[in-house]
Amino acid sequence: MAQQQQQLRVLDTVRLSPAVPVPPQPLPLSGLDADRNVLDVTFRTLRLFPAPAPSSSQTDPLAVLPCAFEAALALFPAFAGRLLLRSESSSDGCHAVAPAAADLAVPFVLAECDLSAADVDTDSPASPLLDRLAPGVQDAAAQALLALQATRFACGGVALGMRAAHGLCDGAGATQFLAAAARFARGQGPPPVSPVWDRRELLGPRRPPRVATSVFDRVLALDDGVARHGPYGHDQQHRELTRACFHVSDARVESLRARLADEAGLKLTTFEVAAAFVWRARVKANGTAAGETVKMVYSMNISKLLTPPLPAGYWGNVCVPVYVALAAGDLVSQPLASTAALIKKSKQDVDDEYVRSYIDFQELHHLEGVTAGGEVSAFTDWRRLGHGEVDFGWGGPDVVVPLTWGILGSTEPCFFLPYGVNDERRKGGFKVFVAVRGEAVQVFREEMAELLVQQHQITSVGKL
Repeated sequence: MAQQQQQLRVLDTVRLSPAVPVPPQPLPLSGLDADRNVLDVTFRTLRLFPAPAPSSSQTDPLAVLPCAFEAALALFPAFAGRLLLRSESSSDGCHAVAPAAADLAVPFVLAECDLSAADVDTDSPASPLLDRLAPGVQDAAAQALLALQATRFACGGVALGMRAAHGLCDGAGATQFLAAAARFARGQGPPPVSPVWDRRELLGPRRPPRVATSVFDRVLALDDGVARHGPYGHDQQHRELTRACFHVSDARVESLRARLADEAGLKLTTFEVAAAFVWRARVKANGTAAGETVKMVYSMNISKLLTPPLPAGYWGNVCVPVYVALAAGDLVSQPLASTAALIKKSKQDVDDEYVRSYIDFQELHHLEGVTAGGEVSAFTDWRRLGHGEVDFGWGGPDVVVPLTWGILGSTEPCFFLPYGVNDERRKGGFKVFVAVRGEAVQVFREEMAELLVQQHQITSVGKL
């Protein structure tokens, strides 16, 4: 750690304020924003960019980025506000964003590192150096809904770390904000589609709330401990977890997908097959009792499933959790094609009524600790989030990685991640970041071998 402190130096911390203030009245959050699985998360991400070309007029990212993000804040001023809980908010008794106090702004840390970007091990999700390249959750400015950090490497490349309140946006909304800043950095002005708030109107609970599906009664429960401590501060935090990276082969997944699709008599997606495979591998490795119910949950974008669809420019949370539940013994023993088919069916069940009922279920039980229970495997797919659009003038990111390990109410997430735009490995597969219980790592690795480009060690050698 002392060596890393010497390699990375903070040069300055600037405070960004939008050119236009947050509107004086509170901005209500949507029902999806206010889900505690989301609201209790401060999400941290990291992007590594190549060095600007020598001929570029934008040769110093540390000079370009603060100006670009301050310009983008004028379009997304809520990032400079503060969160009001239901008990504080006068906006229909819901969670909301209030104007920033005089002493609050968006902190932007400017740093430099003696290492080359190539020295950073972005295939090691437990790397302490990765963690230091983004704003921490315990910073003095922890109340800020957004914080940024740009680190310039000796090679000229730059790391952009971001910490954002998940209650304001998910990955798609964050990408809209980043892409807007990137346009300003390239001198192109604001994006052609303006950001849209209107969260309570578009995704607020119905009056009165009503749950028109029984699916949530089957997969969700109420827990007083979760009500008091939140979905990530209850019994899950006591498990010893290992963060690992696996390199999955497209060819192997495609071969498995074709076989399972033939067995199931269905057209299956890569996500359905890979998620079914990883879920089964995890439950096998955990040695879960056959009669215990295990669940997987994944996020599904519902922007175009609603009636009418959400407008272009809407940047709030646009995903709902979708659950599949099985007895552990059934998951392990049944054909993998059957599990992939269940995942496909769960996707087909998501429509406008599912979304409205989920929002209303949360509204009816928000004080009672909504939880999916104990052994829940969470999946999220970042392969098509538009990362390549975030180009500040010297190319899209070579790497995009998550630094937060509590999502969808689970502390055992699995991320499907793309390789960077300039990474040759992009042609042959994708990465899987996953949290695995310490005692289950070896068996989990053995189970995963069928999908991997090659067997990889959990920790890499020669990088930090």
